[in-house]
Amino acid sequence: MTAQLLIVDDDASHLQMLSTLLGGWGYHIDTAEDGGLALEKIRASPYDLVLMDVRMAGVDGIEAMQGIKEHNPAIPVLIMTAYSSVDNAVEALKSGAYDYLTKPLDFDVLQHTLQRALDHVRLASENVTLRQRLPPGARDFPIIGKSRAMQDLMDMVATVAPTEATVLITGPSGTGKELVAKAIHAASERSEGPLVTVNCAALKDSLLESELFGHEKGAFTGAERRREGKFMQAHTGSIFLDEITEIPMAMQAKLLRVIQEREIERVGGDRTLYVDVRIIAATNRDLNRVVEEGAFREDLYHRLNVFRLDVPTLSEREGDIPVLAQHFLQEYADKNRKEIKGFTPQAMDLLVKYDWPGNVRELENVVERAVILSSGEYITPRELPLSLGQQDEDEEEETVVAGGRNLEEVEKEAIGSTLRQTGGNKSEAARILGITRATLHKKLKRYGIEEP
Repeated sequence: MTAQLLIVDDDASHLQMLSTLLGGWGYHIDTAEDGGLALEKIRASPYDLVLMDVRMAGVDGIEAMQGIKEHNPAIPVLIMTAYSSVDNAVEALKSGAYDYLTKPLDFDVLQHTLQRALDHVRLASENVTLRQRLPPGARDFPIIGKSRAMQDLMDMVATVAPTEATVLITGPSGTGKELVAKAIHAASERSEGPLVTVNCAALKDSLLESELFGHEKGAFTGAERRREGKFMQAHTGSIFLDEITEIPMAMQAKLLRVIQEREIERVGGDRTLYVDVRIIAATNRDLNRVVEEGAFREDLYHRLNVFRLDVPTLSEREGDIPVLAQHFLQEYADKNRKEIKGFTPQAMDLLVKYDWPGNVRELENVVERAVILSSGEYITPRELPLSLGQQDEDEEEETVVAGGRNLEEVEKEAIGSTLRQTGGNKSEAARILGITRATLHKKLKRYGIEEP
């Protein structure tokens, strides 16, 4: 669905130029020549975004934006300002503006900022919708994503959570397997009971049996009292066995019995104890291959693999990167008591184009680091690790816009139309376009535009 934009500017020529340019980019455009009229239009019709000049006669941009936010806080407002009025733009940001653009406008930055603002609103809306697809208990966990892979995963979580089925969660490190396990437990009939997590890779073989099943007093040196194991601690709830492939073969046989019979024996004990527990396991390895290599029991594998959930890598859900990054930004900005509104277009480009071998966990760490380093209201490439890479400044990418037309074609048309409107007056055309005369001359030469 094409976005509906409202452009507000008391400079009629500049307003017409922007209307032509943005209309050429595929947006539906409405205009207003002052803040008061803009407020009337906002109250009468829905808009996806407002692009507004900050200095206008009558109701100025700051006052108009405050009225817009009172009517609908969700509408992103982009403020345009001259370099000499940047203080006004900062005031606008504090009052709720999404971002500001300085005149003369850079059309590439304008297009990118528009798209970023619209994507932010769309992703937030889609994520709310996706979270509503989860059972109520699972919505407390930040499973964030709009991609098809995440939609499928959420549907599977909603399906299996109310059952008693054993669940096997697979996926590379950093994808969020434990978060999925928590969501399953929270949405299950066992949500009032405990969820006990065991990192099997972090325990020595000699301690694993005692950790899982408990021990009696005197069972071994140092066992000064009876201790309940993780399975008994999880009684009436769920147990999450992370990195299940790290369990040694001898322990795998005992674990198989627990899954089959729901019975355990403490180390050094002779009593069989019943445990009422749901088992959720996870691994970052190819469990089929581990079985083929003889390092994991096939019968245990089949017992665990009753219902399998594959958590996608971040590279398989790159469309989720902007909303995940913004989520982590807000979280760590709050923790560090910083007021950071978002990412610059250049910084977000770097995040989206990176491969993320460490998945969501790596993205979270990068954003946390950027928040700590940041001293401004937006994260810039300077706060991001060099490993994310920088695009060659001389490298140009063709930006495809609605209708199959690229940015250069639309810009060429806007410049030609403005020159015809001014009768070939380059100074006036440059003023209307919001660029310098020197920049206009370069673009005329670049596009081969003949003067009227």
